[in-house]
Amino acid sequence: MGILLWILFGALAGWIASLIMRTDSGTVTDIIMGVIGAVVGGFLMSLAGQSGVTGFNLYSLVVAVVGSVVVIYLGRMLRSVGDKR
Repeated sequence: MGILLWILFGALAGWIASLIMRTDSGTVTDIIMGVIGAVVGGFLMSLAGQSGVTGFNLYSLVVAVVGSVVVIYLGRMLRSVGDKR
């Protein structure tokens, strides 16, 4: 049951990030972005001396959403660099 909750948590974080960044990605992409975003957000928070994703709480959701926004932004940057070639 735990893995289903993490997928749901990732989907929620990815969906919120896609709303913030105004993307029209699908559910699977939102889940992937949310999970990757949670890892990236946790890493960024550890660089800032804070704790990363600590469980199913609002703080962890914010960390995952921030990480997802960063992942989406970096993806857009990489795609635009590839388009210029």
